[in-house]
Amino acid sequence: MASAIESDELTRVGPGTVMGDLMRQYWIPAAKSSELKPGGEPIKLMLLGEKLIAFRDEETGRVGVMDHRCPHRCASLFLGRNEPGGLRCIYHGWKFDVDGNCKDMPNVAPSQRFEDKVKAKAYKVNERGGLIWVYMGARAEAPPMPMIEATRLPEDEVNAQFVLRECNWMQALEGDIDTSHFSFLHIGSVTADQVPEDSTLKYQVACRSPEYHVADTEWGTMYAAFRPTEDANKTYWRFAQFGFPFWAQVPQGNFIDRVSARAWVPMDDNHTMSVTLNWTKMSRASSQLKDGKPLPGAQAQVDLLPNENHWYGRFRAKANDSNNYFIDREAQRNGTIYSGITNIHIQDQAVTESMGPITDHDFEHLAPSDQMIARTRRRLVHAARALREKGTVPPAVDDPEVFLRARSGEAVVATTDWREAYAQKLQEVIRPVYAVAAE
Repeated sequence: MASAIESDELTRVGPGTVMGDLMRQYWIPAAKSSELKPGGEPIKLMLLGEKLIAFRDEETGRVGVMDHRCPHRCASLFLGRNEPGGLRCIYHGWKFDVDGNCKDMPNVAPSQRFEDKVKAKAYKVNERGGLIWVYMGARAEAPPMPMIEATRLPEDEVNAQFVLRECNWMQALEGDIDTSHFSFLHIGSVTADQVPEDSTLKYQVACRSPEYHVADTEWGTMYAAFRPTEDANKTYWRFAQFGFPFWAQVPQGNFIDRVSARAWVPMDDNHTMSVTLNWTKMSRASSQLKDGKPLPGAQAQVDLLPNENHWYGRFRAKANDSNNYFIDREAQRNGTIYSGITNIHIQDQAVTESMGPITDHDFEHLAPSDQMIARTRRRLVHAARALREKGTVPPAVDDPEVFLRARSGEAVVATTDWREAYAQKLQEVIRPVYAVAAE
């Protein structure tokens, strides 16, 4: 259980908050490049409690991300005209380029203009792997881009999925670093006789209460969950990672080529955008039962509502609280689907949103199966406090290459030493060929 002070520090991300200050040290995946057309309409972005707009300049193709308020009289620049060379406020015609520089103030007499003294609040932007990245920190020069494997893939080799989640970022993240829920929420209705002999799911069905090793890492925290196998000399391992400030790498898949990561990007305290990046060439975890039928909830993609241009109008799931996530109570009762919810992502979404906008940590009772959650909370709080009190740069900001030693996945290994098992699998991993833009 987190204390009231720790809970507040973990969950609040707006300007001036402890966790918000930490988040602003890192590059943040904010949108898909495809959302912005040269000369097209701006879009509304909510990031870390700030209302921003993003647009792509018609002349240069560059993207600008800035406070939505015009620095003249605070009218929203979302209403602005995207013209060659910048965005023009429709209130008085002031124009700003993608870096926030004022290029024109036509309602002021030429002899009285002061464009060089006015600047919109604009953030540094980078594009990579089909994503628009934003740096919201105070450094004159932004830190290096992250080196998480999945963020460095060529655009044509990455499947990127955005889905809005209506809850705090921390409880959303914690669903990804909680391994024991998989055997219940996702495959609770699956029995041992239904699982193919060559599928690792048999270990999760046979033992629904794994044991754990949990440790701090240079990039965040990791767990090694272990279960026995039919061979007394081998152990079934599931390795997963938390990476600062909001990244998770989940273990469902072959460790050797699992290039996958998910960012839980805080929009504000009560809304989160999940950004899932999967290498298109990695092998897939088994999604079929012995009789050839798909696993309950095996559908990977989330059905989305059409995007609308308001602060919470992007990438909303069709299955949501307003329709009870399309839960099928009959399927739940007869054992067809343990949760009654047919999509694995929506299963997670339903339970984390059901906790409320922000989990009441005073009400929860953590168990030994929650070691990774407790460790990650502590790691985040300590890093955020160290930044606030001592100016200590958080993990992986200036040395993002540490992420290249972070890999998730599952494997059967002939050792009971988790560090030895992890090191052995790291030696065998398949590294994709990266096509990384100059950073």
